[in-house]
Amino acid sequence: MGFGLRRRLVAPGGNIILDGEIIGRLRADVEDLFEVTDISVPRQAQQGVILFTGRLLMSDADWAYNLLAERWAHHDYTPLLRKRGRQHQIIAQPGLVKPRPSNPWINLVLFIATVLSVVFIGAANEGANPLADPASILKGVPFAFTLLAILGTHEFGHYFAARRHKVAVTLPYFIPMPVSFVGTFGAFIQLRSPVRNRAQLFDVGVAGPLAGLVVAIPLLLYGLAISPVQPLPSGGGYILEGNSLLYLGAKYLVHGRILPGDGLDVMLHPMAFAAWFGLLVTAFNLLPVGQLDGGHVIYTLIGDKIQIVGALFVGVLLVMGITLWQGWFTWAILIFLLGIGHPPPLNDVTPLDGRRKLVALLTIAIFILVFVPVPLTIVA
Repeated sequence: MGFGLRRRLVAPGGNIILDGEIIGRLRADVEDLFEVTDISVPRQAQQGVILFTGRLLMSDADWAYNLLAERWAHHDYTPLLRKRGRQHQIIAQPGLVKPRPSNPWINLVLFIATVLSVVFIGAANEGANPLADPASILKGVPFAFTLLAILGTHEFGHYFAARRHKVAVTLPYFIPMPVSFVGTFGAFIQLRSPVRNRAQLFDVGVAGPLAGLVVAIPLLLYGLAISPVQPLPSGGGYILEGNSLLYLGAKYLVHGRILPGDGLDVMLHPMAFAAWFGLLVTAFNLLPVGQLDGGHVIYTLIGDKIQIVGALFVGVLLVMGITLWQGWFTWAILIFLLGIGHPPPLNDVTPLDGRRKLVALLTIAIFILVFVPVPLTIVA
């Protein structure tokens, strides 16, 4: 498609109109980095989007992208670098991301509310009634400390990784949930600016679960050490927590036997139960779908093929919901509604380096170790 100075370029259908001069300026900024073979205006894109097709003139796509982003910022444009078959594409996206500052008071209030909620539920799980005896709420402190230490370390792992890469990010938002059996619905952070490449996406995504595990495993071992092994109630009426390979191994390491077994099981101290739950949350986060932490890791390895993996995994969860634990139905529906795909980073051409690929494989192995096929079993 041709262009020229002050020429008006109209896309098919007439729904996008661009000033040809801006196309010339954008092309002039890219010509020493990118061999342009075609320029088009995608009909279904937002107004102002321009698509440059061709090939990169250098092997270092990160360096080329960063230089181009700096140049196009002067025109109020953001480049998106993609690979399509044997060709590359640069999508000129109008506008620049200018993240607004968040309000840390919201994070603080939510955190305080979550602490109170988790301490209260922890005390109630120990048979205390903090409403009748306020001092008994202290019984919930070991549980709350353990769980919030794991969740907090997980989220701050994401936070500091994002800050290291100069990605705008909020402090963690903790979610109080006093009607649940743990007192919280977890925590999350918000990225206020896009990640530039797969390496940044990987670092931010994997930092959370790895950081959380560094805290969760020692707390689990300590909690199991102070948890007695006792006979299971003969009359039923109790709930068994599920075994992951890591949890099963931790119980064997501490107590020297496979539990539950021979009518015996470990009666979890609140710290052990909180650590077990923290590992369960880690397993959920590492599911290899969508924008979960596991989805970030898988996307950086296989790109758009994550949609195939996501669809297959949703199918697996549905089968597991039929055969193992009905809660997997909820997860399958939730993941499907939120999306099994994953948005690409700004530069989606540069692959992960060898070191990050090894860490990615380690993370997949960790997911296998912490995954719990049947999280809870009600013994009637």
